[in-house]
Amino acid sequence: MKSLLIQGGRIIDPSQGIEAIGNLLISEGKISWRGKGEEAPPQPDYDTLNAKGLVVCPGFIDLHCHLRQPGDEEKETIASGTRAAARGGFTTICCMPNTNPPLDNQTAIEFIKSRSASEGVVRVLPIGCISRGRKGEELAEMGELTLSGVIAFSDDGEPVPSSYLMRQALDYSRAFELPVIDHCEEKALTEGGQMNEGVISTRLGLRGIPSAAEEIMVARDLALAELTGGRLHIAHVSTEGSVELIRRAKEKGIKVTAEVTPHHLTLTEERVIGYDTNAKVNPPLRTRQDIKALIQGLNDNTIDIIATDHAPHTEADKLCEFDLAPFGISGFETALGSLMSLVHNGEISLSTLVAKLTHEPARIIGNKYAKLGTLAAGAPADVTILDPNLEWVVEPKAFASKGRNTPLAGERLKGRVMATIFQGRLVYKDGSITVKEG
Repeated sequence: MKSLLIQGGRIIDPSQGIEAIGNLLISEGKISWRGKGEEAPPQPDYDTLNAKGLVVCPGFIDLHCHLRQPGDEEKETIASGTRAAARGGFTTICCMPNTNPPLDNQTAIEFIKSRSASEGVVRVLPIGCISRGRKGEELAEMGELTLSGVIAFSDDGEPVPSSYLMRQALDYSRAFELPVIDHCEEKALTEGGQMNEGVISTRLGLRGIPSAAEEIMVARDLALAELTGGRLHIAHVSTEGSVELIRRAKEKGIKVTAEVTPHHLTLTEERVIGYDTNAKVNPPLRTRQDIKALIQGLNDNTIDIIATDHAPHTEADKLCEFDLAPFGISGFETALGSLMSLVHNGEISLSTLVAKLTHEPARIIGNKYAKLGTLAAGAPADVTILDPNLEWVVEPKAFASKGRNTPLAGERLKGRVMATIFQGRLVYKDGSITVKEG
């Protein structure tokens, strides 16, 4: 593999506190050198990618996505999902276990690893089930799953209903040093729910999902994390109340981390007006007040990371009555563009956004992957190059993902990934990007 010099870009690497114009040299799949300004690299032979006017940062890491394989290949496959991830700037993606069959045993995990190695274009890290079959009745073989290489445990799509089972899982998480990721939902309050409970749900005649349904389970999980000393990660936080609960827990020293999605940061329940099934997601899109609290949570580190919760569906899945449509938004390819609106509006800094997509998720994944999320010398050459000011129109038919289910269709976004490098190889580049051979 020939060396590649990324020249003249604005390098942002929160893991090292770096934000400066400079050059980055990739050799043999690793970061080998970083130079300032016009400083020349230490070796004479390399290809050159001109990144002037662009941002160069560590490859994005997504702690929460759905690749649908095995079982629902008509919605997504590891091959199509990783291509979509590369277009979105993601070089590492962590796939949830709600497949068919679920990822609750060593054989299932080995399938994911094998298929990812043969067909994936970015790194795929599997998440194992908390309970057998995701039924919430008995623990999966968490020790076996740990040895198989999972990076966390979750029954995502379903909460863990039993407090006793959740306590057991958190006990094991301490021993295995892996987080337990919970989808916080009190099912007794959400049965039949279609969108956020409030004035708009009443007006549309749709059964609502109250904020309390999330907050009750967040409070329970935090209490159990305090009791056990286990590692808890709260998935897709969506309410102001949840943010405050997590903030207080962190002040007490409870081992909790949390994530928020691009759609919960940028879209409100108003998107459902017109019964757009592409805006149907669980937890539901909430209010502007909730978004304000989520952004504040990002800025004060109450919320640790941004994760897409990429949930692709077929066109037929969403072309139906609202209450029959499945929950989920296809999010890999629009994540950066939608999130950049927060930067352009002055609500978060670009360096904070990059940190929440790179360095911070790498810390949650654990020591085995400590060299991800950084441009430090010797780290894997996972690099994302983006244009923060490029305007583009969302065209779902052009997605690499099989899932075209996005409420952003036809919208103009500002900020786009121009190239993605995984372990030194260009796995995606925009047509305007050229590499000059040395």
